[in-house]
Order: sequence, then C-alpha cells, then structure tokens
Amino acid sequence: MLPSKSGYAILFIVLGMFFISVNDMVIKRFSGEYPLHQMVFLRSAIGMFFTLILIRLEGGWRILKTDQPGLHALRAVMVFASNMTYFAALAVLPLPDATALFFIAPIMITVLSIPILGERVGPRRWGAVIVGFCGTLIMVRAQGSTRGDISIWIYLLPILAAFFYATMQVLTRKLAKTKASAMAFYIQITFVLFCGISGLIVGNGQFVDSVQHPSLVFLLRAWIVPTAADMSYFVLIGILATGVGYCLSQAYRSAPAATVAPFEYVLLPMSIVWGWVIFADWPGLPVWFGSATIIAAGLYVIWREHKLSSQD
Repeated sequence: MLPSKSGYAILFIVLGMFFISVNDMVIKRFSGEYPLHQMVFLRSAIGMFFTLILIRLEGGWRILKTDQPGLHALRAVMVFASNMTYFAALAVLPLPDATALFFIAPIMITVLSIPILGERVGPRRWGAVIVGFCGTLIMVRAQGSTRGDISIWIYLLPILAAFFYATMQVLTRKLAKTKASAMAFYIQITFVLFCGISGLIVGNGQFVDSVQHPSLVFLLRAWIVPTAADMSYFVLIGILATGVGYCLSQAYRSAPAATVAPFEYVLLPMSIVWGWVIFADWPGLPVWFGSATIIAAGLYVIWREHKLSSQD
C-alpha cells in the first residue's frame, strides 16, 4: 500500500491533470481567434486572484519569502516556456497527438532527477527511459510522414515543452520546503509579467501580416476585446490555472519525482476524450502505439521505484 503522503501526492497530480486537460481544450478552442499571450495573460491575471486566497489560507504573505529566489525564478521561466511552446503546437496539432508527444515529460523527469536531485537511476530504469524515447520517435516519424501538411518541427514543440516542464517539476521537488500556493503565485506573476510585455511589443498585430504559419499567427495576432461569452471561458481557465499550479506543486513537493510523474499519464485519455468530443480528432495507429510504448516505460519506472524503496 502506498504511504499516505504518496497517496495524497498522486491524488493531487491526477486532479491537476484533469484541470490541464480542460485548460488545453479551451486554449485550442480559441487559438483561431485570440493571440496566445492575451489568453495566457487573462488566465493568469484571473488565476492570481484565486492564488492569493490560497496564500491567505496557507499562512499569509510571509510564505512568499524565500532564500532561493534564483531557483524559483528559473522554475517559473521553465513553466512559462513549457506553456508557450506547447500551446503554439496546439494551434496546429490535434489535441491527442500533442498530448501524446508531451508524455515524454515523465521520462525526462526521471533523467533530470539524477543531476538536479542526486537520485539514483539503475540500468533497468535507464532501459525504460530509452524505450520511452523510442516511442516518441515512432510518433514523430510516423506523423511527419503521413501528415505532410504539418512540418515535422511542429511535432518537436511538445517535446521541447516536455523538457521545460520536466525541469520545472524537478526544481519543484528541490524547493519542497516552499508552500504550494507560494510556488503557484511565482508562476502566475511570471505569466502576467512576460505576457504583458509580449502584449506591449506585438499586441497591436503589426507583425502578423509577415507570417503565415498558424503557430506564429497564434503568437503574433493582435489583442482583441473578449466577448462576454468568451470571457466566461477565460475566467474558467483562470480558476483552473490556480488549481493546476497548486496541485502540481503540492504533488511534487510531497513525494519523489519518480513516484508522482507516471501518474501524469491519466492526461492522455482525458485529452483523447476532449479531442474526440470537441474537435472530432481521433488518434491514428502511430499515436496509439507510441503512446503505449511511452506509458509502458513510465509504468515500469514507477514499479521499479517502489520495488527499490521496499528494499531500503
């Protein structure tokens, strides 16, 4: 039986994955109308309000004080970079495909836990890491050859996002003494700052006419005033952003990264459902096969982790 602390961490990560699945669906839904930095700015500004409520509940302003500002800044930049590269891919890729490619992240977390956290990874788990990367290559090569209308470089964006995300989560474990709401606050304020600056630079759309690729148009489109109906969706993802930041921070600060990471795979069936119901996207055989390979590798990592822990 899992220790209670690990059990709570897994509960938080599953809940966080559900919030992410809804957030990704909404971002993709509006990717043809609003610029990415405007949606993320609105989401984070709204999320900041609810994050401040969590900070109040967890101890007040004093919990924001830290003696590791550099690591917190790096962690916030990593999650910003992860979001922007992943959402840029969502403007073009089907939701299940982008999610499946992003699932190399738990494998990357295992790898990065070695230099950053000093965790030991034996030859069997290294084998699982290699299998996971092979699954990713299967999807990239197969999709790149069958969907000639999409550049293979677009398929690499979710993988790059996964690397940034993995770095962020390993840093979360390293900063485990910080309250989850404080970690979420640092992320939200980074999003507001960076997206606000992006809006000031490109928000009037002066660069969008010089590009044609959907991902670049998504990044450079002019800001517009949201309709009342659309604003309700932005409020929704603002609330979800608070939940994501809190749940993921709580999960990775409460249990070893190798224990928590594989449970992120619940995001894949959630994304498949949203992709099918909302966008009529259904994964092809290469995505199913590559996803199964990555998930099998991740599940082996978690099984091996618990087996080694039981021997200590």
